[in-house]
Amino acid sequence: MTAVLAPTGADVAAPPRPRRRGVRAAQAATAAVVLGAALHLRLDWSALPGLPSAVAHYLWLMFADPDWSRLPYALAQTWVSVQMAWAGALAGVVVATALGLAAARGVGPGWLRLPLRALFAVLRAVPEVVIAIVILTVTGLTPFTGALALAIGGVGTHAKWTFETIEALPDGVAEAVRAAGGTRSAIVRWGLWPAAAPELASLALYRFEINVRTSAILGVIGVGGVGDLLTGYTQYRQWDAVGVLVVVVVVVTMAIDAVSGAIRRRITKGARARVVERTG
Repeated sequence: MTAVLAPTGADVAAPPRPRRRGVRAAQAATAAVVLGAALHLRLDWSALPGLPSAVAHYLWLMFADPDWSRLPYALAQTWVSVQMAWAGALAGVVVATALGLAAARGVGPGWLRLPLRALFAVLRAVPEVVIAIVILTVTGLTPFTGALALAIGGVGTHAKWTFETIEALPDGVAEAVRAAGGTRSAIVRWGLWPAAAPELASLALYRFEINVRTSAILGVIGVGGVGDLLTGYTQYRQWDAVGVLVVVVVVVTMAIDAVSGAIRRRITKGARARVVERTG
């Protein structure tokens, strides 16, 4: 065997020192933006010491003696918010999946992908509350307005998740369908969709979880649900009723998150293997 001699220290050139001017410039710009925002907002730093006691005071008002007689009505309004979230998630996921597939590289043509991605970016930049305020002039202050706002607002995010999931798939299956003479629709149906469906189903459930929390915020503008009820009780300083609403919202949201998370894990990872003991 021929011995390979390692180069001596004189033959190895030291690597150049990394230039950190760009990093330092970004750090300085970030610090300047944060400082400028703090100065522009004119924050009252003198109120910070009294903040913990004020929070403790209102927590005591809410949870010292909650008015549990409001529980049935709170549950009914929370169910309205869940229905709003589910309808918005279902409509938004259906539309976003179709548009997201068309916006994926290798599926839709370039003249279609770029406008769709620009549309998704615009929708992601507009909060659901703003969308609801715009469309309530047509639909009125109803839960349908909230569901429609959640559907439109969810299209931008879920469509982005869809085309990113499609583009992250291995090329083998799609290439096999293409080599067999399959059309673009056949590639999507038999090559891309079966591989992407579990991940897209998981993301759809995650969209529903987000909508449940957002629906409570939409209620603030009067489209119904638990947020509308919470706003009314807060304005009239009915803190014992607010405490009941907070408990209901937290419990229902955590329960939905737990169930949805378990379903998403089952979809993406499959059932857990069980050890079966053999007897005899």
